[in-house]
Amino acid sequence: MKLTPHDIAKMLDHSTLQPYLTQADVRRGCEIALAYDTASVCARPADMKLVARMLRGSDVRVCTVIGFPHGNHLPGIKLAEAQAALDDGCEELDMVINVGRLLAGEDQYVQDEIKAICDLAHSRDAKVKVIIETCYLTDEQKVRVCKLAAAVGADWVKTSTGYGSAGCKVEDVMLMRQSVPESCQVKGSGGIRDLDTVLAVRAAGASRCGVSTTEKIMVEAEKRFAEGTLTEVEG
Repeated sequence: MKLTPHDIAKMLDHSTLQPYLTQADVRRGCEIALAYDTASVCARPADMKLVARMLRGSDVRVCTVIGFPHGNHLPGIKLAEAQAALDDGCEELDMVINVGRLLAGEDQYVQDEIKAICDLAHSRDAKVKVIIETCYLTDEQKVRVCKLAAAVGADWVKTSTGYGSAGCKVEDVMLMRQSVPESCQVKGSGGIRDLDTVLAVRAAGASRCGVSTTEKIMVEAEKRFAEGTLTEVEG
């Protein structure tokens, strides 16, 4: 099936999460996202007021990370971080689970934390992506946490922070898509740097990708569209 560059753009959460980025860098990230009409800009919590101001009136959503990148903040701290982000204009929260608690079999702890963030976000008409950090998990654990997240209202389950020992793998996206109902989407993130990877992750079942190379991806998408070769790939 033929795709348009806009189909690709609306899969992309343009990431401005690196610790060394200046406010000028974040502004530039917003300008890139606006130019291509991406799905969102995913920026650091302290950047939310700036990002919300720059994206106001557009279809590019304001996104941030919660408990990033290791996920081991106290639940109350994550909740407070989420509240502050929402107050600053955030519309999507990408929260990191406490991976150690999941590995220890403390499923209720993990699920309660996810539920608290989802309940808060949904009360403010915001959405939640739950980062499970697949690089640390077995397939059984990936399935288990995806089901835990979906059961308490997660809007997406997400592969990675991009700061773990490995990033997004197509087989993980496929497994995650199979593990959650249609009401819960899948986001791939970590190491997605080119259009071919975006297309492969899309074919595996992801509706969003976290990327920092938006310009590179979109230039290639526009080139292939002009050539008539921007098409879906087989999953």
